[in-house]
Amino acid sequence: MNFQTPTPAPAGQERRRAWRAFSMTELMVTTAILSLVILGVLASNLFGARLHQITKVKLGASDEARGAISLLISEIRSAKILKIGGGTMSSFTQAADGTPQRGDAVQIYASTNTNAFVRYFRDGSDSTLKRITNSATDFDIIANYVSNSVVFTAEDHRGTVLTNQQNNRVIGLTLQFYQVEYPVVSIGPGNYYDFYQLRTRVTRRMLE
Repeated sequence: MNFQTPTPAPAGQERRRAWRAFSMTELMVTTAILSLVILGVLASNLFGARLHQITKVKLGASDEARGAISLLISEIRSAKILKIGGGTMSSFTQAADGTPQRGDAVQIYASTNTNAFVRYFRDGSDSTLKRITNSATDFDIIANYVSNSVVFTAEDHRGTVLTNQQNNRVIGLTLQFYQVEYPVVSIGPGNYYDFYQLRTRVTRRMLE
């Protein structure tokens, strides 16, 4: 039986193999740097996801606000007669003279014919702003999740609520939301926003 003795590698080759190996210190430093890089990537990804969600909520809320007030503003501007008060799907009570001209509803007449009207009112049973006409048997939902009961006000040019039916009054619209849609997001502690409100003022184009 023949035994072959391994031929030892040259001293220079052994030294090159030793140089290619990592020491424990180098391995620990490399692992630490890699961990920091991974944590940075994860943090950036989470920040980007949250920023995307916040932007999405803002765009959704803005889109809903535009849809809610565009038709209302147009009808107020072209109105012949405007009345502020309290209303439901089947009734409307105008705010009396000598009392603050504010309420949860506005009734809009496009002409002097008081039998033809458009009514916007907040329905407290489901917290929605609804629109109905004199000839309609059903309503349209304009905005959801409306928390404030006083939606419409008649104001002067300084924003003071009037106590009479002044001809050149400005109609104030205030919508406070406890939740926004598209996407549906709750508002409050622990969520994206503490408060969300839509506020605008509109007046008629033609004043007597």
